[in-house]
Amino acid sequence: MDSPEQRRLGIRDSHELALQDWLGTAAFDRPEDHWPQQWAHAYVDFAAGEKRSWLRTRGLKIFPLVGWAERGGYDAQGHGNSVPRFHITWGTGPALVEIFARQLRDRPNVRFAHRHQVDRLIVEGDAVTGVRGTVLEPSDEPRGAPSSRKAVAKFEFRASAVIVASGGIGGNHDLVRKNWPKRMGRVPKQLLSGVPAHVDGRMIGIAQKAGARVINPDRMWHYTEGITNYDPIWPDHGIRIIPGPSSLWLDAAGNRLPVPLYPGFDTLGTLEHITQSGYDYTWFVLNAKIIEKEFALSGQEQNPDLTGQSVRQLVRSRVRSGPPGPVQAFIDRGVDFVSADSLPELVAAMNELPEVEPLEYETVEAAVTARDREVANKFTKDGQITAIRAARSYWGDRLGRVVAPHRLTDPKAGP
Repeated sequence: MDSPEQRRLGIRDSHELALQDWLGTAAFDRPEDHWPQQWAHAYVDFAAGEKRSWLRTRGLKIFPLVGWAERGGYDAQGHGNSVPRFHITWGTGPALVEIFARQLRDRPNVRFAHRHQVDRLIVEGDAVTGVRGTVLEPSDEPRGAPSSRKAVAKFEFRASAVIVASGGIGGNHDLVRKNWPKRMGRVPKQLLSGVPAHVDGRMIGIAQKAGARVINPDRMWHYTEGITNYDPIWPDHGIRIIPGPSSLWLDAAGNRLPVPLYPGFDTLGTLEHITQSGYDYTWFVLNAKIIEKEFALSGQEQNPDLTGQSVRQLVRSRVRSGPPGPVQAFIDRGVDFVSADSLPELVAAMNELPEVEPLEYETVEAAVTARDREVANKFTKDGQITAIRAARSYWGDRLGRVVAPHRLTDPKAGP
């Protein structure tokens, strides 16, 4: 918070504002939220203090444009980030891992035990003193791909302190369904995974058996902009669209989502609305001008310029016409993308997709036309158009993230 990157872009952030946003988003309201609240305060203290310098001394570099995720759209004490504060690692995940791996590789007291599957925590008295488990046979599968679970040996490690850092449950759809929050309505029939199958929650259960207390298992974070990966690495492999704010978001029946459920504003609010609609999917309606500037995809492999730390590739992808290469690949090969030269043709093509509720053209046309009328002048009552104009007051968004308001059906912006 209040980083040099933010200040150079005219963003005025602070510890107090960041904590207000965190608490407004978390909405702590349970007795077991005591420690999560302490963690929230401690992390904001760290992020507003030594975090940046601590990481930079270890070699971390930050992309100069700060992103604005989860923009909210409610009141000042509600959900969302009041200002842009999404700092992107130059080199993405691999670069972040490397700065720590580099410090550990040559240390004589550090041992990496790959293909070792922990099956049990050793408890003696009131302390966890080690782990027992199974050595799995070697595997040359690509990172993230399912690998053999054939056991070839047993192992046991002892230690004065044991830390369990095994991730969540996103790769285990059975556990996701079991812990699905009642407030979110029914569980979608189709789920995509943004993480490999080994993120299965197995160690959470093992820790519980050893006496660990697990709280708030229903407080999950699921993105609503997932698309099927045309070149999957793991089962049900999904990629998240990281959208700018301009796409028109329609439900399965063609009705516009309510305020402020715009792309990139309130993930869990949108999820709740979708699940309670009775359908598992929604539609983004947009045009070539919007997708060219406002569509990014999650994952290091979907951002080769940032991951490869290539300034030349980054500049080329931003200044040339057309969507970035990874986005264009999904347009060409992804099962979730439909393109057409006119709105009637688009709705017809949408209705040709398998397992979708047939759309009434008149419903979609009414939503698009009403929205397009609101960009005819600088005045509007449309909350999304207002939000787009507010976003463009931040020059980081104006430069590389948010297009000027225009008609979705403008032939010059199509198809």
